[in-house]
Amino acid sequence: MSYSHNTMGSGSRTARRTFDFGRTHVVRPKGKHQATIVWLHGLGDNGSSWSQLLESLPLPNIKWICATAPTRPVALLGGFPYTAWFDVSELSENGPDDWEGLDASAAHIANLLSTEPCDVKVGIGGFSMGAAMALYSATAFALGRYGNGNPYNINLRAIVGLSGWLPGSRCLRNKIEVSHEAARRAASLPIMLGHGTCDDVVPYKHGEISAHSLNVAGFRNLTFKNYEGIGHYTIPKEMNEVCNWLTARLGLEG
Repeated sequence: MSYSHNTMGSGSRTARRTFDFGRTHVVRPKGKHQATIVWLHGLGDNGSSWSQLLESLPLPNIKWICATAPTRPVALLGGFPYTAWFDVSELSENGPDDWEGLDASAAHIANLLSTEPCDVKVGIGGFSMGAAMALYSATAFALGRYGNGNPYNINLRAIVGLSGWLPGSRCLRNKIEVSHEAARRAASLPIMLGHGTCDDVVPYKHGEISAHSLNVAGFRNLTFKNYEGIGHYTIPKEMNEVCNWLTARLGLEG
């Protein structure tokens, strides 16, 4: 599936970027279908690798949709093409954000959730850049719109972000504070963040800063867990805590 976004170039010319998303892998629930979660991989990965792990989790009531990002040049990696949800040039609160790429991926994820039954709770989770994408979707849900102003219509019920960061953290608080409805939605959305203290790819401080930025912006229903001595990967303890958290927050049957 591809998405086209217009951006203004020099003068009055309009440049069009098209994002072609990769294959989506679906893990069907083994029990009663109560929730659907789109799970997002990290930079250079794909949906297939995560589908195998998610299928092994003791969460029989969740349908997992494991999307695959478009292949695009990534500035952080010398402009070489990788599967990436958006372009990134540096991991910094002051670095530029690829709003066009973020919006295109958020719209693709929302589209994957848009056809789920109305009695099924929906959420988004991810690892590394996938976690960043999940958190960006959380901010779009709270604001009721994407960065480009288009309405965001998915009623998210849970967000999981492992070893990631929050894009657009600098201006988030100001955007949410001016709207009572945005503040209400932010406060209502359960978010779980996990980060290894020895992460050398997305340093632990980015997890801490993201949790703080979300909290001060009004995302009060937030759990942040650190994992001592763990690098840029998940461990069974972390995934067990994700399972327990999702079961409690989504009211899943055992």
